Amino acid sequence: MQLYPKLILDALAKVRYPGNGKDLVANGMIEDDIRIDGNKVSFSIIFEKPNDPFIRSVVKAAETAILTFVSPDVEIKGNINVKAKQITRPNPENPLPGVKDIIAVSSGKGGVGKSTIASNLAVALARLGYKVGLLDADIFGPSAPTMFDIEDTDVYTENIGGRDLILPVERYGVKILSIGFFVRKNDAVLWRGGMASNALKQLITDAAWGDLDYFVLDLPPGTSDIHLTLVQTLAITGAIVVTTPQEVALADARKGISMFTGDKVNVPILGLVENMSWFTPAELPENKYYLFGKDGGKRLAEEAGVPLLGQIPIVQSICESGDSGHPVALDDSVTGLAFKRLAEAVVKATDERNATRPSTQRVEVHK
Repeated sequence: MQLYPKLILDALAKVRYPGNGKDLVANGMIEDDIRIDGNKVSFSIIFEKPNDPFIRSVVKAAETAILTFVSPDVEIKGNINVKAKQITRPNPENPLPGVKDIIAVSSGKGGVGKSTIASNLAVALARLGYKVGLLDADIFGPSAPTMFDIEDTDVYTENIGGRDLILPVERYGVKILSIGFFVRKNDAVLWRGGMASNALKQLITDAAWGDLDYFVLDLPPGTSDIHLTLVQTLAITGAIVVTTPQEVALADARKGISMFTGDKVNVPILGLVENMSWFTPAELPENKYYLFGKDGGKRLAEEAGVPLLGQIPIVQSICESGDSGHPVALDDSVTGLAFKRLAEAVVKATDERNATRPSTQRVEVHK
């Protein structure tokens, strides 16, 4: 079959951009750089922002359209170049040169199990063989010391390279720091935003984190200047938003997604985790009882155009394990395996994110 640019454009005109419902050609998203070499076709898709949440779904839809409406023999996979009109936020000077990927775990509201997800994700990644660090950045409600049974652990400093650096506490293969190590257990932390942000910076920049594959940040719930501090301090690879299936939590999760993809923060969403998806009695692991509604997180992920990284059930052992300092991800139980699958999904999403970073940043808006 003879290939020519109009065939490619006609196929791409059948792909709609989820942001406004218009097709890619009508949106002016196809750059005038279509190249055809035998059966090999390459071209560029232009998005408004480098962290557009629909990049992956649009690229996949474009590949499918060409294979469907032009020819299944077209070599297209991997030949679509992603570009952006806006300049991406410049990465801050990297204070953690030994860290490969930084993952922010966030929630729009408290009470959805964000810290449980962050802690068990870190443990599950470590069990997969990765070098992992966990920063409990929830200044006003630190929970990592309890979840890892290290509340009474003393934290020390060591002179490394002429600097006195805080040594993270190591537990279950995870390096951990939390403001909870530095305040008394029953005392409220009454700090203004600036004090909290400065304390957080110190735990990042004045600590001996060393070489890590994944640095997991357990963020405070909601939106605050602490989130801005982290973005200005670290080049975050992507964010994970935690929600429960019920609508009141989904509404706040939408705000969290909006915060990360907005111009001030500009961090891509790796995906969404639905926690407390269903209740499963330990003695009846095949039974599912949907206490907070069914698949609300799945629907939100589809609506936002982001992956659903995992659905974590409620099992009594999760609460007991967190309170006892033995994360459930250490076990090969139903819930432990759910966290293993979550960790594998996060690894995949991170790899895909790193592989699909926009190759060219454009300042001019195309007419």
